[in-house]
Amino acid sequence: MRLGLNLGYWGLASDVENVELVQEAERLGYSCVWMAEAYGNDAATVLAYLAAKTSTIELGSAIFQIPGRSPAMTAMTAATIDHLSGGRFRLGLGVSGPQVSEGWHGVRFDKPLGRTREYIDIIRLAMARERVEYHGEHYELPLPDGPGKALKMIIHPLREYMPIYLAAIGPKNLELTGEKCDGWLAIFFDPEFAPELLSSVQAGKDKANRSEATIDVTPTVPVIIGDDVDACADPCRGYAALYVGGMGSREQNFYNRLACRMGFEKEAGEIQDLYLDKKYLEAAAAVPLEFIDRTSLLGPIDRIAERMQVLSAAGVTTVNVSGFAGSQEQRLATLRGVVEALEKSGVGD
Repeated sequence: MRLGLNLGYWGLASDVENVELVQEAERLGYSCVWMAEAYGNDAATVLAYLAAKTSTIELGSAIFQIPGRSPAMTAMTAATIDHLSGGRFRLGLGVSGPQVSEGWHGVRFDKPLGRTREYIDIIRLAMARERVEYHGEHYELPLPDGPGKALKMIIHPLREYMPIYLAAIGPKNLELTGEKCDGWLAIFFDPEFAPELLSSVQAGKDKANRSEATIDVTPTVPVIIGDDVDACADPCRGYAALYVGGMGSREQNFYNRLACRMGFEKEAGEIQDLYLDKKYLEAAAAVPLEFIDRTSLLGPIDRIAERMQVLSAAGVTTVNVSGFAGSQEQRLATLRGVVEALEKSGVGD
């Protein structure tokens, strides 16, 4: 099992602090740093910047929003960052959600599964430097009624095959991950619930005759190191409440559905009611400790090492550390503490 670093959104810490974190992760042997985007920073610019500040750590988008870019634009961006970084880029994709897709990008959130499938197909064509001609339900290239023609990328991509990761939660998206992708970007990964999720990934692999393909199972995991597990859970409560309660509408919140499938249906409903009523502190307080503990790494180093063994046994191949500690020194200490825990666990690569 390897380690990664998920920075979340740029701007939550200063530029200097974020670069220091990434460079320390690189020094410690972390395999990849991941950058998110929603409706603030874009991930591509930050990753290109980090490419110039590092030399060995890989750089991943977690995620590039599918409604925010055409598939050809994503292929161009991926190829460019890969060149700038000397072949260190990992392309993470996701459909985002209806509020961002329709409210920010002006793109209808309809048939996201089919759109994602075609999007990946077109990226694969472009990265292989083939002429991009595609006739799908969602994408038609070139357009049939104008002067456009099938084109191939002008630059030669550093790698013809770009590793693609998919942010997936539901069974069909997980199946698509197994069918077409190289990695799964997971959130709220619960080892107890993992067999159901990974069975969908395996179904996709079987469907595409990729049974022997290796999928990098890469959950983002909040990490808080300390003696008191209850106290360690508290900084994660707001994050969990935001996703389970407020990331989407009452009718369409993928994270809320996931919590329900994990056995927290009553609690997920209460968190959502409170959050949508703008009772944010009460929503955070309603997040069960069990939910946070099952989806995070909390407590002393030895306890975290034991939980890493459980994650590895559940099929996790890369743990993306998301630090919730307050100060920069605490965040740096978390990076080092996780390395110590992995060494103690005996499951590191």
